[in-house]
Amino acid sequence: MTQWARFKSADGRVGFGVLEENRIVEYEGDLFDAPRPTGATIPRETITLLSPCAPSKIVALWNNFHALAAKLGKQAPIHPLFLIKPGSSVAGPGDVIQRPASYEGKIAYEGELGIVIGRHCRDVSESEAADYIFGYTCVNDVTAAEVLNEDVNFAQWCRAKGYDSFGCLGPVIVPDLDWSQARVITRLDGLERQNYALSDMIFSPAEQVSRISHDMSLLPGDVIACGTSLGVGSIKDGSTVEVTIDGIGSLVNALAASPGDLAPKSRRAFAA
Repeated sequence: MTQWARFKSADGRVGFGVLEENRIVEYEGDLFDAPRPTGATIPRETITLLSPCAPSKIVALWNNFHALAAKLGKQAPIHPLFLIKPGSSVAGPGDVIQRPASYEGKIAYEGELGIVIGRHCRDVSESEAADYIFGYTCVNDVTAAEVLNEDVNFAQWCRAKGYDSFGCLGPVIVPDLDWSQARVITRLDGLERQNYALSDMIFSPAEQVSRISHDMSLLPGDVIACGTSLGVGSIKDGSTVEVTIDGIGSLVNALAASPGDLAPKSRRAFAA
């Protein structure tokens, strides 16, 4: 399967290309509009992977899996229930999750599938939606859990989930993933915490793209985080979260061990 990646070279140059085992086959132009190979290949060990796209927003779903809905005693929604994580929340593979200043409460992980939009998308039908999906990536939808209901008058979904580094994406985008046969596995410090089938989704990727496109325009590079299922938990300072989807690979991020810590417990960021 083709694996698109964004990278930063040792001299600070940002580029993109296709990840092939131990090298990047570099492309130029626009990732979402007829990218062209440059003819150059770059050894994998000489670059750092970035988030595979730079979305203007992440549209993050809630209550989109039958198993979790049953556990919570919730009915399946009639329309995708979502919040917006700003583009400034995006973090790439290996990046540190930063604890917000003056927040000492619980921080939670959620391993998810991400849909990457490839074309300007507005008011599209479900049958057309596949033409607007560029591919799929891994997501860790991080939450400052105690902020969410800090004010009893208003649930602060966007604030709790929108802090810088709380939208972890990567390591690559895979256009031809058969999501219906895939599973999301989340490990916390190497211990499995989530393992669920994407086929349990209430709204399929095509349904999500179609319905959300009737609520707002989706732009190239925007990401829809498909929601999570059973096994969400908290991250201790210094702990590492690894979200794995077969075909995409593993997205690894660590929560800073102390305020201002920029050195993650693990810099592993790899594709299958």
